[in-house]
Amino acid sequence: MAPHKAPDAARRSERSRRAIYAAALALVGETGYPRTTIEGIAARAGVGKQTIYRWWPSKAAVLMEAFLDLAERAAEQAGQRSGGAEQGIPDTGDLAADLKHVLRATVDELNDPAMEAPFRALTAEGIVDAKLGAEFVERLLEPQLALYVTRLRSAQEAGDLRADADPRIALELLIAPLTHRWLLRTLPLTHAYADTVVDHALGGLAPRP
Repeated sequence: MAPHKAPDAARRSERSRRAIYAAALALVGETGYPRTTIEGIAARAGVGKQTIYRWWPSKAAVLMEAFLDLAERAAEQAGQRSGGAEQGIPDTGDLAADLKHVLRATVDELNDPAMEAPFRALTAEGIVDAKLGAEFVERLLEPQLALYVTRLRSAQEAGDLRADADPRIALELLIAPLTHRWLLRTLPLTHAYADTVVDHALGGLAPRP
């Protein structure tokens, strides 16, 4: 007789975790964050709610990890499409073109239905839940902002950006307009708008005679 093979608990746990991620993201997109519940996520994922509570303290924590996983997989796919190039802001020597490239990609992400609903939910919840908001900034936003700082400092060294410009403030001039328009839904968020933001920002940051 063939020896009995014990169930692979790690593989089963990973399947359950993936199912929970998918369920949380789907429910937030379909019904909105307020109507999404741990019970609903558990039912959708085909697990007991105690399984969820064993890994996460709240639905916000579930959604946080699910969204971070989604963002990580999206970044991996983007890297594969670009031939495995390192993720980040390109440094071709043309600062305006490099920034327009990354802001256009940001526009596409913000307009992607799969990303938009959980991103809006976490942004809104982070305003009222300080702990969640701090975690959202630390785990998702700060690593992305650091890429801007690196590219802008490189531009300063090349003389393409004022030496006295603060990279952290400079990146806010680029990101804040997109975020504001996306949050308020006042006007369409487009590639053309992203290009204009870069042109306006760099017009004020260019080296002075």
